[in-house]
Amino acid sequence: MHKIPVTVISGFLGAGKTTLVRHLLQNNQGRRIAVLVNEFGEVGIDGDLLRYCQICDEEENPDSNIVELTNGCLCCTVQEEFYPTMQELLKRRDKIDCLLIETSGLALPKPLIQAFRWPAIRNSATVDGVVTVVDCYALAEGNLVGDLDALESQRQADPNLEHETPIEELFEDQLACADMVLLTKTDLVAPQILNKIKTWLKNELQPGVKIVTTSQGKIDPNLLLGFNAAVEDHLDSRHSHHDHEAEHEHDDDINSIELTLEQAFDPQTLTEQLKQLLKEQEIYRVKGFINVPNKPMRLVLQGVGNRFDTFYDRLWTADEPRQTRLVLIGRNLDRGIIEQVILN
Repeated sequence: MHKIPVTVISGFLGAGKTTLVRHLLQNNQGRRIAVLVNEFGEVGIDGDLLRYCQICDEEENPDSNIVELTNGCLCCTVQEEFYPTMQELLKRRDKIDCLLIETSGLALPKPLIQAFRWPAIRNSATVDGVVTVVDCYALAEGNLVGDLDALESQRQADPNLEHETPIEELFEDQLACADMVLLTKTDLVAPQILNKIKTWLKNELQPGVKIVTTSQGKIDPNLLLGFNAAVEDHLDSRHSHHDHEAEHEHDDDINSIELTLEQAFDPQTLTEQLKQLLKEQEIYRVKGFINVPNKPMRLVLQGVGNRFDTFYDRLWTADEPRQTRLVLIGRNLDRGIIEQVILN
């Protein structure tokens, strides 16, 4: 049987990876796409957002095409969850045309790709290409990520990273492994600044790596799929600052708070409450689904730093409870304080 081509989608938190995957699923052009998505927190916000992209035939179970890992970055859990997950997917490879792996915002692609050298995997799957998603608006503002403090703090929770390594090196590692760089949020940047960013990025990339711009993750799937790069066979040419790194302890102060609330919320009011929480708690990321009064559709909320985005993704179904579900990620988060602010 053929090897499943795997596209690894890397990039810092908030760069737009989930938006990109969602668009690929909605515009799959007949491809049977499986998704492996990694996130921080037990409530499957990213997975649920992807699950309802109408990627499956009506007689299929949408859950069967999507696998979530929830206990850390893929590069941290390769030997714990990634291997058995891939084994289950490979059993169905006659029904899968390609696999997308969305890494967490903390993940380096190279340790994950090395797992595709294992005999039990390499005979059935190959890394077709690595797409690194870069936040153009953040670069225009002089940062490598939309919320540098959030990334820096979450980085402490990753045992595969050198905690004293400058953030620039982490960014360079993601660029070094890329077959293509996808520059997102370009609609927020003036044309002359965009051209300067492209020129700067080109000097940071391997020769021949293309830079493609996009807004809202909208891009032709044919540009992102079908590189035929067999990346696992050429990893030595993709140098990383972390190639010979030792183990480090986890930062146990990083935690996530999950809320499942029965009431409905006005989006503007809830956003203001969350902004108030940012002043009281060290919150790095907020994501979830909101039950809005008198609205038949579910509202998706995503927040990085002080920036919050919302959009309606689908109708509430008749057999699901209209609940508000939130995941807040940060340092030493206090559930009592969070609930007090949101529920008052």
